[in-house]
Amino acid sequence: MTEPSKVIHVRNVGHEISENDLLQLFQPFGVITKLVMLRAKNQALLQMQDVPSAVNAMQFYSNVQPSIRGRNVYVQFSSHQELTTMDQNTQGRGDEPNRILLVSIHHVLYPMTVDVLHQVFSPHGIVEKIVTFQKSAGFQALIQYQLLQNAVSARNSLQGRNIYDGCCQLDIQFSNLDELQVSYNNERSRDFTNPNLPAEQKGKSPQGYGDAGGMYSLQVSGPRGVGFPQMGNAAAIAAAFPGGLPPGISGTNDRCTVLVSNLNPDRIDEDKLFNLFSIYGNIVRVKLLRNKPDHALVQMGDGFQAELAVHFLKGAMLFGQRLEVNYSKHPNITTGPDTHDYSNSNLNRFNRNAAKNYRYCCSPTKMIHLSTLPQDVTEEEIMEHLEEHGPIVNTKLFEMNGKKQALVLFQNEEQATEALVCKHVTSLGGSTIRISFSQLHSI
Repeated sequence: MTEPSKVIHVRNVGHEISENDLLQLFQPFGVITKLVMLRAKNQALLQMQDVPSAVNAMQFYSNVQPSIRGRNVYVQFSSHQELTTMDQNTQGRGDEPNRILLVSIHHVLYPMTVDVLHQVFSPHGIVEKIVTFQKSAGFQALIQYQLLQNAVSARNSLQGRNIYDGCCQLDIQFSNLDELQVSYNNERSRDFTNPNLPAEQKGKSPQGYGDAGGMYSLQVSGPRGVGFPQMGNAAAIAAAFPGGLPPGISGTNDRCTVLVSNLNPDRIDEDKLFNLFSIYGNIVRVKLLRNKPDHALVQMGDGFQAELAVHFLKGAMLFGQRLEVNYSKHPNITTGPDTHDYSNSNLNRFNRNAAKNYRYCCSPTKMIHLSTLPQDVTEEEIMEHLEEHGPIVNTKLFEMNGKKQALVLFQNEEQATEALVCKHVTSLGGSTIRISFSQLHSI
């Protein structure tokens, strides 16, 4: 086996794959210092800042098949410990002056928006575009100046400075991008040369820089139905599971639709299935099989989310029945009168904070977590809202970031699961509450 190295050898790099594509694939794991494209061999050599960063990348991609623009690429440690040959294809990332800056912000204690960054960087010249995004390493932004000398001036003046006293430290490099692509003008991205852009397209993530725009995904083949650009991407999964995928999760499944059987047909419906399966990913469609009343199909956002649902829900108890959850032979669910479409639902949990939601995935537990509660809610009101689903052992009401939340412990997992599927996104005291499983064992 090749000795670990900070240099990674990438194979099957087709002509359609650019340097930027490879950089985006490995940026979640650390700073990339050099990149050599070996076009004649369809290969590339990429050097991380240090060996641990390269090891993290290799560990992740040993479980998850990396894919760029629909092409699988294959990675291994290089026999080189350091890249020394710098030909015309070599990218000395961060050293060559460019009018686009890559800004990492450390120790963020205050909200970072486009307006804040514009106020910081505009004194050094005309800022044309700003895109912000969240990486596993923290908050980052790309800032495009009109002129190269403006970017050089800003980097020289602001490198290492704090935006606020004692926090929000700037780490600035020159980007290797030629032009920023901005689709929306909002607090996360802005094209100051085109004020007529929309604020955001419903259900879509703002840009492809932070989440790779759906281009860098788990291995997926066959029809996928409606895609979620922020789902199934390596960056969110790497941030959620930096030490490797959970035991039993391969990360290589390419089937998006699951078959659920042994349901209780008298008590189940599409919305209850949505509430349960949306714990593990975005839901595209749900269909109850009329010819088999105890069967249903659930189409997840991608194969990785389907694998999480199958792994964590197989054998779970619901409404007195032990669920069977398996991959379906159908690649997707066709639209029709018996199909409920959730692809544009704002209740899909993974439209925001995908990495955080991946971390919370687990098998059903005895304890549920309630959020978006009314500020004046009492424990008695919470118990009255949930006690029909089983005896409540304990409750705890608390406040986090100024918002009321609660933990509710039932006697067993089935009661907690029933409460979740029946009371998620129901009204309590005028607020629509959200429910998930808690991995805590006691209150």
